[in-house]
Amino acid sequence: MSNVLGRRQMPALMAGLGLAGTAQAQTAWPEREIQLVVNYGAGGNTDVSARAFSRGLERQLGKPVVVLNRPGAEGTIGPAFVATQRPDGYTMGVVTYSTVAIQPHIRDVPYTLESFDFIAGYGRFRYGVVVRANSPHRTLDDLVRASKTGNGLFVGAPSAPNNLAMFELGRLTGGKFEQVQFRSGAETVTALLGGHVDVIVQNPSDVVAQIRDGALRFLASASPMRWPEFPDIPTMREAGYAVEIDSWLGVAIPRGAPGVIVERLEAAALAALRDPAVAEQITATGVDAQALPGREYAALLARGFEQMGPILRQAGMAKP
Repeated sequence: MSNVLGRRQMPALMAGLGLAGTAQAQTAWPEREIQLVVNYGAGGNTDVSARAFSRGLERQLGKPVVVLNRPGAEGTIGPAFVATQRPDGYTMGVVTYSTVAIQPHIRDVPYTLESFDFIAGYGRFRYGVVVRANSPHRTLDDLVRASKTGNGLFVGAPSAPNNLAMFELGRLTGGKFEQVQFRSGAETVTALLGGHVDVIVQNPSDVVAQIRDGALRFLASASPMRWPEFPDIPTMREAGYAVEIDSWLGVAIPRGAPGVIVERLEAAALAALRDPAVAEQITATGVDAQALPGREYAALLARGFEQMGPILRQAGMAKP
């Protein structure tokens, strides 16, 4: 009788030992370096802010966090790569607002929000409407009046959402703003300074130095908030135009990782962002450091996806 009971108990015992072993392995996670895939090229504000965040994250996890740049297709190559990796927590990726709330309306992408377990939001972009210092346009009202004459105005922008502010302003006012596309914020600023375009909508890291040096003029914040660098300059909404654009930075891993790993990564990410040194380094790139838990960041992206569809269709940017 005891031998029969022993044989019956053996599978349950082995299963229990297996579960215990798995739990122990997950508790010991991470056991090696973690890869952070950045979806834009080295040197841009997404890359530099991600590297500042990664340094804080590796201090919390006690393992190296190695940055791998996978740019292309307006930021969608990186998330597409991350979505196909093993869901073991050793591959994370920067998944921005644009790549999941905007780009799927514009192009076919091989992922959805459901492809990821979101770890945290860690930054919020700011955008500003900028012209040359010698431009005749000193206010948004001047810009709108000029956009209604002749052939309108040329807008320099690397991609969405930068271009959406001027498209929406034109839609609301009847003005004409025609986009000239560039590969980066730096190229966009160079084109403005060279007189090749009339106006740009860019991030602080691209334009603050030139505004302070007197080469560029800052007309309005295109974000929901004013820029702390120039607190007297209003937002577009405050200037009388119901236009604003918003975009965020966050990190995610492939869907399906054990819950304990997701929780460990989220706790480490939020702890890193509470470090004043990390927040200061992120903010120095022109990105406002923010700390959003994974579920909050995922919900923000889901709302953005629903909101951006109609805007992109009205702008004529949505795919058929």
